[in-house]
Amino acid sequence: MNTGVAWPTDRIEAWARVLRMQAKLHQWAVAEPGRRFDDVFNLVYDPAFLAAAWDRVRTNKGARTAGVDRVAPATITSARALGMLADLREQVKAGRFVPERVRQKSIPKAGGKIRWLGIPTMWDRIVQASLKLVLEPIFEADFRPSSYGFRPRRRAQDAIAEVHYFASATRDYEWVFEGDITACFDEINHRALMDRVRQRVSDKKVLGLVTAFLKAGILTEDGLNRDTRTGTPQGGILSPLLANIALSVLDEHFAAKWAALGPEWTRAKHRRAGRPLMKLVRYADDFVVMVHGTHADAETLWGEVADVLAPMGLRLSDTKTHLTHIDQGFDFLGWHIQRRRKRGDQAGKRYVYTYPSKKALASIMDKVRQLTRRAAHRTLADLLRRLNPAIRGWCAYFQHGVSKATFSYLDHYAFWRVVSWIRKRHNGIGMRTLVRRLIPGWHIRAGGISLFRAWQVPVTRYRYRGTRIPTPWARTTTA
Repeated sequence: MNTGVAWPTDRIEAWARVLRMQAKLHQWAVAEPGRRFDDVFNLVYDPAFLAAAWDRVRTNKGARTAGVDRVAPATITSARALGMLADLREQVKAGRFVPERVRQKSIPKAGGKIRWLGIPTMWDRIVQASLKLVLEPIFEADFRPSSYGFRPRRRAQDAIAEVHYFASATRDYEWVFEGDITACFDEINHRALMDRVRQRVSDKKVLGLVTAFLKAGILTEDGLNRDTRTGTPQGGILSPLLANIALSVLDEHFAAKWAALGPEWTRAKHRRAGRPLMKLVRYADDFVVMVHGTHADAETLWGEVADVLAPMGLRLSDTKTHLTHIDQGFDFLGWHIQRRRKRGDQAGKRYVYTYPSKKALASIMDKVRQLTRRAAHRTLADLLRRLNPAIRGWCAYFQHGVSKATFSYLDHYAFWRVVSWIRKRHNGIGMRTLVRRLIPGWHIRAGGISLFRAWQVPVTRYRYRGTRIPTPWARTTTA
């Protein structure tokens, strides 16, 4: 596969060239399911791919964070970037590029737990991003519709919509197997993962580069060097794609079971005969299996799922994996999903509802609490600049559910936290004077910025798209 060496004149040209090549890779992969791509390494160091990769790295949320090289991508000027990319291209092309260790960083989680991130160097991020641009359209041809996490044009709302679809009346998938994988990103078996990568890519230089990133090692927060014999560190640009490749064993297993049932009329026949039907919905390493059958049918999934994951070096968590009835309700991707009677419905008909979970609400309220501490900001405008995006983003995620009451509750909490912050900044002032001088008409505003009001966010229905979600590379191809 030959590529030109001319550097694109701007980011628009770079992405146009990349998308054209990605469309070809994807179409070839779809047309030939058994094809193994043996000449794609030169795309990794192609100027357009490197320029697009750099654009992705410098605009990423982590652009201000440095790896062991102590260089944050956000500090690199455009003039310096071109020469830097040219040097990097020569290193990759000549086979001299060697990934550095990732810098370990701990992120606190709810309940006192810790999530460990691995932050690559700036150059490693660029090469990983370029690798992903090459590999993603190839593997997207094989990924199943039941997988939603870290895939183009797919959202968590799609996963929730599918759960709602199968749990609702006429389909009645009542039992839910809530799967939790123990330390998924840390325990993926490298050999098993690379065996799956080789099913689609036989280019030895690409395989060697992927392996090098997996084996790069970690510099711990204590300053110690640690080898990486398993796993793909969270924080790397390539890691979500590699995790999806590994976890596709689950998607393929349940897709095969579903296909074995035959067409729709045959599945209906199975339902009438009382045979179990199962549907997997996965978002990265979070997944549920919806079961139309009995509790005993659902119980078999403990051993079945464990056997599917074992060859990848992965294990189910005994404490976090649960079997739940839809009438009891369960949490998934921040939502609480439960079947219950509609208020005021005398007929007793039950419907499936999706609400923001208590854990998700507690999380945003804690964030509001932290942002509205007395010494957190110098001015009210600074506070609103930080607070508004947090509330707006949370509401945007949860607006496709039964969220109106929750939005009002959050709005009331945030409003009075800000009022309390203002009172503390003006110690001794009475409430009547405070309202008249600082928040006239109870409207909180400063520096041209108004407090974002959660209660005003409209609640809209999210349509289940099923297998009709298109890829970015072909109008007629579904992922």
